[in-house]
Amino acid sequence: MMAIQNPFASSDDSQPQSRASSLYITQRRFPSSGGISVAEGGERSEGGEHSSSIEEKTSSKRRFQSFRLRGEYAQPWKADKRTDRVKYSNHIVYGFMTLAFLLCGYIIFTGYKSVVRHDYCLVYEDDFKTLDTSIWSHEVQLGGFGTGTFDWTTSDPANAYITPEGLRITPTLTNETTSISNAQIEHGYLLNLTSDGTCTGVGNKACAVFSNFTTGRIINPIRSARLTTKGRKSITYGRVEVTAKLPKGDWMWPAIWMMPEADTYGEWPKSGEIDIMEARGNPPSYSTGGRDKFASSLHWGPDKSSDAYWRTTAGRAVRRSDFSDKFHTFGIEWSEDYLFTYMDSRLYTVLWVGFKDKPLWQKGNFGTFVDSNSSYYVDPWSSTGRKNTPFDQPFYLILNLAVGGTDGHFPDGEGGKPWINANPNAMSDFWKSADQWLPTWPAQNDRGMTIKKIKMWQQGKCGSPN
Repeated sequence: MMAIQNPFASSDDSQPQSRASSLYITQRRFPSSGGISVAEGGERSEGGEHSSSIEEKTSSKRRFQSFRLRGEYAQPWKADKRTDRVKYSNHIVYGFMTLAFLLCGYIIFTGYKSVVRHDYCLVYEDDFKTLDTSIWSHEVQLGGFGTGTFDWTTSDPANAYITPEGLRITPTLTNETTSISNAQIEHGYLLNLTSDGTCTGVGNKACAVFSNFTTGRIINPIRSARLTTKGRKSITYGRVEVTAKLPKGDWMWPAIWMMPEADTYGEWPKSGEIDIMEARGNPPSYSTGGRDKFASSLHWGPDKSSDAYWRTTAGRAVRRSDFSDKFHTFGIEWSEDYLFTYMDSRLYTVLWVGFKDKPLWQKGNFGTFVDSNSSYYVDPWSSTGRKNTPFDQPFYLILNLAVGGTDGHFPDGEGGKPWINANPNAMSDFWKSADQWLPTWPAQNDRGMTIKKIKMWQQGKCGSPN
């Protein structure tokens, strides 16, 4: 090949360009040329000699050169007194930082040492492979247990049964699981649980109902279950953990809670109530808290109108999920000095109530209240000498799934609620709106609250008196 000619040269000026002018463009190799290389705008080079020199230059690495001073050199800053001030300032800062770390460590250590560590004895554990009727009993009633709920609690296996996941409490429609028809639910039917010997309550309201168009009274349109350990397993101080998956469906009311074995200090709420978990089956969009939230509460006070639960209520929520998606553990730790509930771990506290500062009577400020007769309330708790009364007696465990209610758990006007709490026909209004809420309930086999496991510990070493 001939060297590349200048395209702008005249025909007379056709001599090859000089070597210097022919090397102004980067070298290009032709792999098939047998070691012959050519530079653009340059001339042929045999054996790649010229190209090798260029490659050596471009591939050579730059040696690192240290700029560190060596040998003797002047250090004028050492004579500057301002440098000493900077050093002293740094020493002071580092000293305070060290002191702060030591102080934090001391606070953490003393706080850790101050925590009371109780001994606990496991007194009951159940993973619900079967339903142990020596521990659990059904409460069978119609009256709503003081909250005006719309379900008829039964001992029917359709409402409480064992699944591979555990104990399931399921609400069912009365017209599906009994011979009572829709017409009889609304009029002309007498349901008497006393006559068949199944009622566990006291009085006509709890045990009997007659449906009547005129009065607006109907047969409870929903059947569910309420199981308790009353008279069989209870603790005074200790811990309880219940692992459960909560239900999905409008107006369902799941609860895991505790009540006193005896009304030691009087009727509710004088003797107290411990709600470990209460929730709603409504969707997370429900304004006062759907199935993505739950609450823990203590109920206590000299009468129903002065229940101070609002002083001792707290809640928790989950994000991007809800409590019907998977199992969670709902727990309580209770002593004479404190009571707290938690979710999944004792480190994830929900409600904390301390009893050491002052008695609950003073904490509730009940001494300034008057009853319906304009008389000051009488303190039913001070005689014990304990600040945590009425939470100083045996409490048993309750598991239930209610539906509806008129006590305010479902506030009026929220979430398309189809009844008014003060309306005596609230249950009837709820039933007439079944086409609104029933589609939100899963199929019966997937419906309800599932309890996977329960543990109860009594405070104290095993074999010691409570």
